[in-house]
Amino acid sequence: MKNFDIDHRNSSNCDILDLHGELDAHTASELERALQDLIARDNIRIIVNFNKLEYIASAGLGVFMAYIEDVRKDGGDIKLTNMNDKVFNVFDLLGFPALYDIFEDESEAIQKFSNS
Repeated sequence: MKNFDIDHRNSSNCDILDLHGELDAHTASELERALQDLIARDNIRIIVNFNKLEYIASAGLGVFMAYIEDVRKDGGDIKLTNMNDKVFNVFDLLGFPALYDIFEDESEAIQKFSNS
């Protein structure tokens, strides 16, 4: 069993998901549930902090693709922050920086939401 965990917190009217461990086909459903839960409550200003995420597989990337449209059609967004180089390279290879706001620091993402 892979080590994966999600912590949820709020800051400046944003919901922040802190990912820990490895996000792959076995653990992607946990991220799906967390996003579904936020969207169901109309919490659509979502920041995903990758600071403690060591690895991401394509199944994890698919979760972000599955929910971004739902969030954006309601006027929200999913912003991504604090990726290590290995994780960022996976996103970069698949063209995610063109689709998502990716920030080095969580405070930048919060600022971006505050300005929108």
